Amino acid sequence: MNTPVSTVSRNIGAMPHCETAVESLQVDCGELPARAMAARFKGSGGVMECHVTVQLTGNPPHALEILDLAWRRALSELDIDASSTVFTRFFTSDVVNHEADVRECARLVPGARSIIGQTPLPSSKFALWSMHVVDPAGPLDLTQETSGCTLRRGNLAHHWGVEMTDPGDGSSYQQTNRILDHHKQWLDARGMKLADHVVRTWWFVRNIDADYHGLVNARREHFAFHGLTRDTHYIASTGIAGAHSALKAKLSLDSYAIAGLQERQLEFVHSTDHLCPTQDYGVTFERATAVTYADRRHVFLSGTASIDASGNILHEGDVVKQLDRTLENIEALLANAGANIGDLVSLLVYLRDPADAEIIERELHERVSGVPFVLLHAPVCRPGWLIEIEGVAIVSSDRPDLPGF
Repeated sequence: MNTPVSTVSRNIGAMPHCETAVESLQVDCGELPARAMAARFKGSGGVMECHVTVQLTGNPPHALEILDLAWRRALSELDIDASSTVFTRFFTSDVVNHEADVRECARLVPGARSIIGQTPLPSSKFALWSMHVVDPAGPLDLTQETSGCTLRRGNLAHHWGVEMTDPGDGSSYQQTNRILDHHKQWLDARGMKLADHVVRTWWFVRNIDADYHGLVNARREHFAFHGLTRDTHYIASTGIAGAHSALKAKLSLDSYAIAGLQERQLEFVHSTDHLCPTQDYGVTFERATAVTYADRRHVFLSGTASIDASGNILHEGDVVKQLDRTLENIEALLANAGANIGDLVSLLVYLRDPADAEIIERELHERVSGVPFVLLHAPVCRPGWLIEIEGVAIVSSDRPDLPGF
């Protein structure tokens, strides 16, 4: 599948976009000090996917219990139960001290569980984002693993690997190399290759201002060794500030890969009139990746910021104008994937300065009304970027020649 970009980067934006099939729900949390949002998509094949976000409002006692109650209310609104869960990411203001409690709270929840040290905003202890699949044909074929989970769907196997880290000594460059070696072993054990099967990654860097370049350099070398270059393709990704509970760990990695994925299912999405290729300024990830199935297409948006077609930061010092440009860039990427803002099922929004949370939360409710999001304190990889946003969109497709989801 390691094909030159000119072959795999087709103009999928030319495909007609029908009225969105995504339904967004504002969950009534009643007396609970929490905000829960949900979105669902049901394809022509009958399989439903749901995304849920929950954030606490303030710092109430028994915070994890409240988070869990609000999450279960969201599932009730969606008319699904916890057995549909395939992936959950927990965000916490103090990952070292909260990790054990979060794991105990999530002990009976299936699927992959990732715990990241990023403070939910406005300032609170916990938030979460979860993904769910409901198949009318019967229960999910889901295998729990120490490092994540595997969801088998027909001839495809969806693998989530979480919290891959290296708590040993050494620089971020050295730790990244060891994490990538571990990631390769994880892929090998499941019959997958980096270039052919990895759809999305998330890199969390404890001190991003100091350690991001070590990650960038090690990843570039690793990709080149395994045949990922500017002439082939890279992987949709986010590199953002975030802490692992292991105090010596400078970085950690979450990964999503699909065994059995066909080359014609995978497309790499660009919008060069808005954003230059990342390799133009020395990094190696795709702006977005689309995976198409018989009745739907998933669009994975990498971390996106206020950048222009030459790679320059726009609107330095103005977080609202940076939000405007970031959303403009996202809309351009979505359009080239045959999607629009209404097809988004989740957003993660990262702020460098927590003092910007109130105005950005208000703007998000106006600009992307109904889309489930989590607002987080997490500095971006360039100090001049005040905000970064990543997301997932789902659109209908009519491709009976492709595997079903």
